[in-house]
Amino acid sequence: MRGRDDGKRLEAAELGGELGARATLVQFSSAFCAPCRATRRVLGEVAALVPGVTHVEIDAEAHLDLVRELEILKTPTVLVLDAAGRVVRRATGQPRKADVIAALGEAV
Repeated sequence: MRGRDDGKRLEAAELGGELGARATLVQFSSAFCAPCRATRRVLGEVAALVPGVTHVEIDAEAHLDLVRELEILKTPTVLVLDAAGRVVRRATGQPRKADVIAALGEAV
């Protein structure tokens, strides 16, 4: 997982789900995206494995304002948020489980 945002902060209301106590994995997906399904599985597994981490999936087509604001260019895009909702990492494409866990190290 690569990439950084300028400390942009997201609120639970924008995400349509609660922030994790330690970190939140935010996945932007689209309806006909095969890698999105695999990404959903990987992020769900990591969230179940790491206490205090939640996974929130956002339909990119239904949240175009947020997509534009965050400059989401393709799906899946994964943002790793710290406990305060600040973006600490960003990656596009299907992530590997080990990379997600390593990226969480920066958030918790």
